[in-house]
Amino acid sequence: MPALALTFNAFVWGISWLPFRHLAGLGLHPLWTTGLVYLAIATVMGLVRRHAWKGFATFPMLGLLSLAAGFTNVGFNWAVTQGDVVRVVLLFYLMPLWSVLLAWLVLGERPTGGALARVALALTGVVVVLKTPGTDWPVPSSLPDWLAVAAGFGFAVTNIVLRHLRQAPGESRALAMFCGCTVVAGTAAVIGTAFGGIDSPMQASPGWFGWAVLLGTGFVIANVCLQYAAPKLAASATSVIMLSEVLFASVSSVALGAATMDPRILVGGALIVLGALWSAFARTPPPRDDRASVST
Repeated sequence: MPALALTFNAFVWGISWLPFRHLAGLGLHPLWTTGLVYLAIATVMGLVRRHAWKGFATFPMLGLLSLAAGFTNVGFNWAVTQGDVVRVVLLFYLMPLWSVLLAWLVLGERPTGGALARVALALTGVVVVLKTPGTDWPVPSSLPDWLAVAAGFGFAVTNIVLRHLRQAPGESRALAMFCGCTVVAGTAAVIGTAFGGIDSPMQASPGWFGWAVLLGTGFVIANVCLQYAAPKLAASATSVIMLSEVLFASVSSVALGAATMDPRILVGGALIVLGALWSAFARTPPPRDDRASVST
């Protein structure tokens, strides 16, 4: 059951591009979609689970978790709405690179030879994915590319912060992430609308509300599945199952014409996924505070 629950979580995120694109077609920008959906979720959870707010006073780093989760969702949701879905998801899953760098800078975990090899493998995959016939140098060439890379970095930051917040209540962590998505997406949406960069939600077609409710319901159920499954599975198993999001996103987007799957994408994607799988089964050293407690 935990494996099935986590697979459902990956399925929801793997096909989330579809409702986001449909809502964009109705005139609701993904920034407004993200902000409004998470505002509803955070409001309901904040009222039903009032004790979850107490965690913010005890664990101030929940504020950083909020920002990291907010930037992750804004970047990913915006990217899959506008870009090639497979390309976006692959660039998002550059976890070996960002995790090694952040663990070194933030947690003081010097990279091992295996970690550096995983970084090289992931970077090779990125070069293959980005190096199209029309580019002289394989760098992100569009807004969706940059958003996907930034979202993947935000996801890595989120995971690093969660390692620091192991003792915080799960409900407080979830509420912090929901609030962060609301604030970051809502702020960006308001600024974008004020400067004329995106349309106001008041101009969207009336049919957007039902799709937004469906999307929000899916996110809530997916989060419940994650909270249920993650503590019951090994970290390596969790990471591998979550990679099924790449499969769900690839199959659904290619089948519906939202992405292409040529040999270059297959090869580059295989290298990125292989690096992520290798990271999933690699032994992770404990944070510095844990090592200090063990040594004493």
